[in-house]
Amino acid sequence: MAQLPLTSRRGFLRSAVVLVPAGTLAGCDTHSSAPSANSSAAPSNPAAQSSRADYKPRFFDAKEWAFLHAAVDRLIPADNEGPGAVEAGVPEFIDRQMDTPYAHGALWYMQGPFAQGAPELGYQLKLVPRDLYRLGIAAVDAYCTKAYAHPFNELDATTRDTVLGALEKGKVELDGVPASVFFGQLLQNTREGYFCDPIHGGNRDMGGWKMIGFPGARADFMDFVNQNGAAYPYGPVSIEGKRT
Repeated sequence: MAQLPLTSRRGFLRSAVVLVPAGTLAGCDTHSSAPSANSSAAPSNPAAQSSRADYKPRFFDAKEWAFLHAAVDRLIPADNEGPGAVEAGVPEFIDRQMDTPYAHGALWYMQGPFAQGAPELGYQLKLVPRDLYRLGIAAVDAYCTKAYAHPFNELDATTRDTVLGALEKGKVELDGVPASVFFGQLLQNTREGYFCDPIHGGNRDMGGWKMIGFPGARADFMDFVNQNGAAYPYGPVSIEGKRT
C-alpha cells in the first residue's frame, strides 16, 4: 500500500475493511481475570466499559505508548467522516492484543531455521508481534532522533508521514527488525483495532462501523442484502448488545 494523502485515506478504509479477517481476533479472551506476566487473557469486560482516558497500558512503556498514539493518528487521522484511530481506541486495542496468544506467537509455527525466503512462503522471521513492536518502536525512535533530532512522537505531522512512508517502502534501515515488516504489523493491527467489536478495546462507540454502514452483531439483517448499495437504515449493535 502506498502512503496515502490525508484526503484519500478515509475512502481507502472503506475498501480496506475487507482485509481484516475475522480470525485475527481469535486469540482475544474477554473473560474476567487479572493477567499474570505470562497470561494470554485480555483485560476483563468491565475494563472495556471504563473511561478510555483512564486506560493504563499493560505492555507498552511510556515512550512506546507515545509512539503508538502518534503513529496510528497518522495512519487513520480524524476527519469529517469519522473518528481517527486514537479517538477509536486503537492504541488500547493493540496494547490488549499484546497479552494474547497471538502476540506471543502461540498460534504460529516458530521453529527454525529462520531465513529469508520467497514471498509465497509467508512470514519467516523469529520475531513474534510483541518483539516486532518492542524492537521496531525503539529502532524507529532511534532513527528519528538521528535524522530529525527528535523521537517520532515529537515530530510534526508531515514529517511523521514521511517517516511512515519510508518504513512502508523499506527505505529505512532499522536495528533488529525489517522496516516494512514493522510497518505492516502496525498497519494491520491499526485496521483491526479500528473495525473490531468494541469488546476488544477498539472501535470506540462503534465509530468505524457507523462510518461504513456495518450492522455489527445484529441477529438478522438479510432483508437488506443485495439492495444495490442502499445505506443500511439502522445503527450497528455490538456483541454486548450495545447500540448507538
